[in-house]
Amino acid sequence: MEETEIALIKGKIVNGVLALTSRTFILQIITLVSTFLLGILLTSQEFGIYWVVLAVISFLSYFSDIGLAAALIQKKTTPERNDLVTAFTVQQLLAGSIFVMMLIIAPMLSAYYQIGNSGLFLLRALTFSFLLASLKTIPSVLLERKLEFKLLIIPQILETGVFYLTTIILATLGFGVASFAWGAIVRAVVGLVAIFIVSPWRIGIGISWGSLKELLSFGTPFQANSLLALIKDDLMTIFLGKILPFSEVGYLGWAKKWSEVHLRLIMDSVIRVTFPTFSRLQEDKKILAKALSKSLFFLSYFIFPTTGLLILCVKPLIYIVPRYIKWEPALNSFYLFTFSSMLAAFSSPMVNALNALGKIKISLLLMIMWTVLTWALILPLISIFGFQGVAISLFIISFTSVFPVILMRKYVYFPVLTSIYKPFLSTLIIFLPLYLIINSLLSIFGIVISVMTMTLLYLSITYLWMREEVSPYLPKFIRDKWLKG
Repeated sequence: MEETEIALIKGKIVNGVLALTSRTFILQIITLVSTFLLGILLTSQEFGIYWVVLAVISFLSYFSDIGLAAALIQKKTTPERNDLVTAFTVQQLLAGSIFVMMLIIAPMLSAYYQIGNSGLFLLRALTFSFLLASLKTIPSVLLERKLEFKLLIIPQILETGVFYLTTIILATLGFGVASFAWGAIVRAVVGLVAIFIVSPWRIGIGISWGSLKELLSFGTPFQANSLLALIKDDLMTIFLGKILPFSEVGYLGWAKKWSEVHLRLIMDSVIRVTFPTFSRLQEDKKILAKALSKSLFFLSYFIFPTTGLLILCVKPLIYIVPRYIKWEPALNSFYLFTFSSMLAAFSSPMVNALNALGKIKISLLLMIMWTVLTWALILPLISIFGFQGVAISLFIISFTSVFPVILMRKYVYFPVLTSIYKPFLSTLIIFLPLYLIINSLLSIFGIVISVMTMTLLYLSITYLWMREEVSPYLPKFIRDKWLKG
């Protein structure tokens, strides 16, 4: 790979991460405020119904994509028109079939889970949204291939904004579960229009068997990996919806939603960039090693302090807001989910790197291990600890996140401890005294002071101890001042 091409890719990596992170920050602010308001407006049972129905749609949507989108992104050469048309046609045939099937079986699912007419409407609305979402795949792939993440984030901001705005307005008017349904429909329509504006693509219908065969060579094992992830997560949620009361499923959904705020803010941005980037760098192991090391550092730099902030703020919020006290039973699950999410943030880039190198069978074995552990642990622990057994199981499984790192280092050597120890120690030093302070000041004032104090102290430590690692990615006028200091 030539130096000019490496420099171009490096620039797009940095710009992509910064663009996604900054814009994802906007999304997370919207999501945080909206989730907080919905937590006040809706009951835990309504949250539980939404969580289970969403899992049903996510599980079925797996069968609308046989890994063709990932294969297009991972492809070493630029995909031809035949590749794009073939992937689009096959996906629409599958998505259309699932859409028709869901319209037929939706009443049976509604009766099985006893979710009523509002739950049935939600099921149909999410099915319609899934069909529209399948139309966005090729425009998204084209942007990811070009590492044009600045454009890719625009539809996501619009989708998130209109979804929560619609849902909150309708929840305020007393629509209950149906609020989610209308929000999903509006989101799907707006997202589809937006992606075609920022990434126009001339739709075509047809199948090139040569293209399909080539794409399936990577796509099939990749999709098998995705299927296991669905069995591990979404199918488990569907199962929990039958063996636990919807109120307890709602506690789990609320805890998981809040515990993954920092992942959606930080990890999703890095993950979205790393797979296409690592795919482009797969033949240059030296550059790939540097990219892996930088990914670990910046994940650590953001994940550790944001994890600390989540743990600091969630309990005071519950006790300060009167109508939020109903979520107190979910607190222990939240803490365990938060720790599990933090460790998972470091395994995901490694799995992405393995996939980018074509080692899809290794990541498939990892997913088999995680799926088996999930089902083997959750069921007996639920019988012992009730719904809290779900969080305890994921907490135990999270320690296996070290395996993808070990496996990846067999193919590309990169430092691990030297990439993460500074952010970890910095967060730990700041977090411990603040945790004691905020729990003695259960007030909005205590939360504001703690957040401001942690932010300022972390930035100060960054300047004193992590300046060299961070400064290359800052705007030039700030970088020059930092380095002179």
